[in-house]
Amino acid sequence: MVMNSGERWHCTNASCRCSVLVEITVEIEGSNPRCTCGGDMKKVYSPPVFRYLNLRHLPEPALALRDSVVE
Repeated sequence: MVMNSGERWHCTNASCRCSVLVEITVEIEGSNPRCTCGGDMKKVYSPPVFRYLNLRHLPEPALALRDSVVE
């Protein structure tokens, strides 16, 4: 598992809820890291970004605008 720089991780223990900001990219063998209380740490959820929808705002390619040649 890789913990990338800039990611936020939080403790899943409801009584702890500790939060950690990763400063250096680190690769850890095994499962998720553990908090000092013993609970599992998980990355903060970030919803997906659908970038393909932004293509609808681009102009049509020049080849699509040319008239078709009928022979």
